[in-house]
Amino acid sequence: MLAAFRAHGAATVSSDEIVHHLLRSDEDVRIALVERLGEGIIGEDGTPDRAAIASIVFDDAAALAFLEALLHPLVSREYLRWREQLAALDAPPRVCATEVPLLYESGGDARFDRVVVVTAPRQLREQRRHAPQDNREARLLDDAEKIARADYHYVNTGTFEDLDTWVAGLMEELTNETS
Repeated sequence: MLAAFRAHGAATVSSDEIVHHLLRSDEDVRIALVERLGEGIIGEDGTPDRAAIASIVFDDAAALAFLEALLHPLVSREYLRWREQLAALDAPPRVCATEVPLLYESGGDARFDRVVVVTAPRQLREQRRHAPQDNREARLLDDAEKIARADYHYVNTGTFEDLDTWVAGLMEELTNETS
């Protein structure tokens, strides 16, 4: 989805990319993770290993709550910093798109002017998933509730070209709003 927005001129960032950056470079995050989850979460390169962290937190609600309480405020801070930097440019982008997997669950929707929810049938999501199954889906809001709260909704069952066409139309609508 972000690639399609980027191809149509939006500035883009992924919350997951921000998390990866924090895990690689934020010493305070590394220290907090080791104190709570143990040395076993540190990879051979000396940084927190996402797979090792996931193997702990997705089976331990308290550890997951700790991780989210640690990372969500930092991700928000980094996102807001990114948005401020873009706004300060001589020619700021007219549309900024941010991918936030837990947008409603984290209460982050208040930070955005518009929300796009992308859904797909559960079986298709499972086929597309490149990670092992876990209990992540059980913690998410129901798609119907997300759709009801969103400004835009796209059912992603087609090709990338279908998605690209939809994003092109949305980008035209959004950029006309800001004209």
